[in-house]
Amino acid sequence: QVQLVESGGGLVQPGGSLGLSCAASGTIFSINTMAWYRQAPGKQRLSVARITVGGTTTYADSVKGQFTISRDNAKNSMYLQMNSLKPEDTAVYYCNADIKSTRWSFMYNYWGQGTQVTVSS
Repeated sequence: QVQLVESGGGLVQPGGSLGLSCAASGTIFSINTMAWYRQAPGKQRLSVARITVGGTTTYADSVKGQFTISRDNAKNSMYLQMNSLKPEDTAVYYCNADIKSTRWSFMYNYWGQGTQVTVSS
């Protein structure tokens, strides 16, 4: 059984910063690409940033230069540093990862339960 658990969400004022963490636990052999998504009320879930096992990063145009994604492969963890936050960054942020549980298993895609980020004065 594999779980992804996000932490670090909360309420922050416009212009502030917040850091999110995602920890994978359970039976894990390897983790391939990890990613952050977000879903604002009444809108689709959209990709924010992704990072390969080798550390190559990709960002949505809306967060380039504002958000930084990173990972610690030894800890099966991923992070999202969010700076200069704006009200439009308000959303539930989800962790996503492609994980193999054993050497012989398929790669499956997993989601965390989400963490709320609210940017408001």
